[in-house]
Amino acid sequence: MTEKATFAIFETSSGAKIYRIPLEVFPNFWAYVYLVQKDDYCVLIDCGSGTETSHENLLDGLQQAGVQPADLTHILLTHAHIDHYGGLSQLKPITQAKIGVHELDLQAVSYHETRLALIGRRLASFLADTGLAEETCEQLLSIYRFTKAIYRSVPVDFTYENVDMRVGPFGLIHLPGHCPGHVAIRLEDVIFCGDMVVEGVTPHLSPESINPYSGLDHYLESLAHFQRWAKGARLILNGHDDVITALPERIEATRQNLIRRMSKALDALDKPLTIAEISQAVYGETGGYNALLVIEKTGAYVEYFYEHGMIEITNPDELEQGRPARYRRLREIPDSEMLPKERADVFV
Repeated sequence: MTEKATFAIFETSSGAKIYRIPLEVFPNFWAYVYLVQKDDYCVLIDCGSGTETSHENLLDGLQQAGVQPADLTHILLTHAHIDHYGGLSQLKPITQAKIGVHELDLQAVSYHETRLALIGRRLASFLADTGLAEETCEQLLSIYRFTKAIYRSVPVDFTYENVDMRVGPFGLIHLPGHCPGHVAIRLEDVIFCGDMVVEGVTPHLSPESINPYSGLDHYLESLAHFQRWAKGARLILNGHDDVITALPERIEATRQNLIRRMSKALDALDKPLTIAEISQAVYGETGGYNALLVIEKTGAYVEYFYEHGMIEITNPDELEQGRPARYRRLREIPDSEMLPKERADVFV
């Protein structure tokens, strides 16, 4: 969200208080964290980026709700993207709250420096394979590494699978795709969905070659699973947008946004293109952090197309010599066949 977010108060069906706290996590980019008071639980869901502005906004929001960091009993992370967990570095010294995260995001939160090095190495390999200029690859890697300056590893107290996906009155569900350890959290008739569904844009995705349990296949399965799990919820509170009251419609809009982008990519693949050239055809010229986001999204789309038999690699000899792969569409793909149809037997 680029426009200023707003403080708000909600209640669950039993009267538990929920305070929505807006944070400017990066310049002109806003996110929401949530303070929840239920019986003896005083829980913060996500904690911002850890920049000075984000941390100040968080402290102001807690104060507006009548709470100090020392009052928190738990900090529950929806996923390990820096705008959602980076604030732990600033919070840890001033609270005794128990910190929870999903197992698949543990390394990013508690072993940040080594995880950054590992994912940075995979990202460098991916970028080299896209066909981007070497100088551009280095610029994008520098953008990725900037989190090293604002976050230091913080130990967590428990992981979600290890507590059977339940923390007191809060139930959780694992929803990989947007992030390997992404979860949604439910308290009675209210759900905190992190970045599972976003308004007006396609969610950020990256290929599994960079981060296992990311990618479009995982995300689509998680969308279907989430819709079933959320049945009966009255409010869906998310990380960046306003309240969602009609989840099926929002999920369908998300699928349609994905189809539009993917269709544009496939249209461009009537001739052999690198990932960088496909990204240019779909998104045009971008710069800064957006340039990194769109090349990763494009990589996720191409990975999906290739694994689902929609495209082919046209230059295997060059590929063996270390040159970027060029992809071409195998056939016309109607929009109705772009994404898999939901099946009743996908989940048990």
